[in-house]
Order: sequence, then structure tokens, then C-alpha cells
Amino acid sequence: MIVRTVFNPIAVMRYMRVELFVSTVVSLAVYFLSQNNASGIVALPFSLTAIVGSALAIFIAFRNNTAYSRWWEARTQWGTIVNNSRIIARQVIANTANAVAIGKISQQQCDDYTREVIVRQIAFAHALRLHLRQQDSWNEVSAFLPEQEYRELLHKTNKPNYILQKQGEKIKEGIRTEYLGAFDMISIEPAIAGIVVAQGSCERIKYTPLLRQYHFFTRLFLLVFMVLLPLTLIGDFTKMDMPFLMVPISILISFVFGVMSKVGEVNENPFENTITDVPMTSLCHTIECDMKEMLGDTITRTTVPHHGFIY
Repeated sequence: MIVRTVFNPIAVMRYMRVELFVSTVVSLAVYFLSQNNASGIVALPFSLTAIVGSALAIFIAFRNNTAYSRWWEARTQWGTIVNNSRIIARQVIANTANAVAIGKISQQQCDDYTREVIVRQIAFAHALRLHLRQQDSWNEVSAFLPEQEYRELLHKTNKPNYILQKQGEKIKEGIRTEYLGAFDMISIEPAIAGIVVAQGSCERIKYTPLLRQYHFFTRLFLLVFMVLLPLTLIGDFTKMDMPFLMVPISILISFVFGVMSKVGEVNENPFENTITDVPMTSLCHTIECDMKEMLGDTITRTTVPHHGFIY
């Protein structure tokens, strides 16, 4: 996720290299052909570009709105995961402490049980991040799971779902052994269910792309616009005896439309491990810090993003 208010021009150019290359080549070709009296060069009316530009603007606006909605829903679902993880930790800590107070379990049993449940919640957050980004560094979750459970995890297809399954089983075990009260599941289950729904929503966004026709026609209209623009500008700039000025003006206008198109293109897939993603690494770090803090561990929080990005 980009947090800078001013972007690095080199990074922007890198994102826009194809559009800049096409507009530069077409503009220079039109200019040199016009100066050499090429018979194939025809100065077209600017109204033609205006019509194509209007259609392009409509497609860009629709796709950008849709892409941002996808990105914001993804961020909202991760906010739900953060909040429900805190709820689970708070409920487990409070309910097991009550079991200690009424003499059903010892303090050591309470500490061991709460640590296993809460640390498994940390493992889920990291596992979901790796699952959505399709990364294979599962050793990142090994420190948060029992050894046998981690070995079983490696053979599962949907690893975050497996961790939630084990979490539910552990909660049920806590009720059976009276670490938790008989009715504590009523308050804990909605939080687990909310996390399951959030995971499903993230997977829906990940595996259901934005309709390809919007992407295809936006790219097609942008290409047509960049080709037509120099042809509609060369006549007016030639009349003003400044034909070469057509080249930078054409590139600039194409650049503006290209940037607007690229904004929607990079936002429509928020789980691809790019700088425009939902900052899942940072959110996992937040969950991990909050969970460990609730357990009373010493933590180190990272508050300053590197290079203007939060991953």
C-alpha cells in the first residue's frame, strides 16, 4: 500500500512505460511524416479525438470505481479479521481467568491453554496472507503452531481453513474440560464465524477477476486514442508554425489518460503482493503484536513504513 503523498516520478514512469512508448513513437512518427510531406498523413478533426476520449473516460471511470470497491472491500474484510481476532483473545483470556477464580483449573493450565489458542490465531492471520498471495513460505507460521499440527498443515490445500478448524476444536475441548464455561461458545463462535466469512470474501475477490471486457475495451480505446491524438493535433500546431510542440502535448495528454487507466488496473487485484495491495503484512504484524500484548509478552511495533510503502 502506498502511503506517500508525492510519488517517485521514476516509479510512475516504470508503471507507464508501455503507454509512454506507444504515444512517443506515434507522435514522433506523425511529426516526421508531416514534415516530409508524406502523402499518407491526414490531419483529422479534433472532434474525433473528443468523441473517443469521452468514451474512454466513461470506461475508465467505471473500472476505477469498481476496482476501488474491490480494494476497499478487501481492506474491510481484513479489518473484520483484526477485530474478531481481538474478540477471540479477549473472550478466551477472560473466560479462562474465571475458571481459575472458581477453582476449576490451575493458573498454569489457564496460561498454557490461552497461549495456544491466541498464538494459533496469529498463525491464521499469517497463513491467510500467504494463501491469498500464493506464497510458499509456510515456515513463517511454524513458530505459532504445535509441531504435529504444523506437519499436518503442510499437506492441506486450504491452510487457513484448517487452522480455523483446529481453533474450533480447541474451543470445544476447552468447554468439555471446563477451561471455558458451557455457554462461552455462544460469545466466541460469532467471532470465529465472522473470520470464516471474511476469509471467504477475500477468496472471492482473489479468484473472481473484474469482468475482462472492461479491461479489454479500456485498453483498446486507450490505444485508439493515443494513435488518433497526434493526427488530430498536427494540423492545428502546423497552422501555428509550431508543429514539433504537438509531440510533447500529445504525450502529455496520453499520459494523463494512461495514468487514470493504470490506477484502476493496479487496484482491481488487491492480493498480488504489489505496492498497491491491501497491506496484509502490516495487518498481520498488528494482529501478532496485539495478541502477544494481551498475553503479556514484550513486543516491538513497527510504525514507520519502508520507502513510503506498507506491505
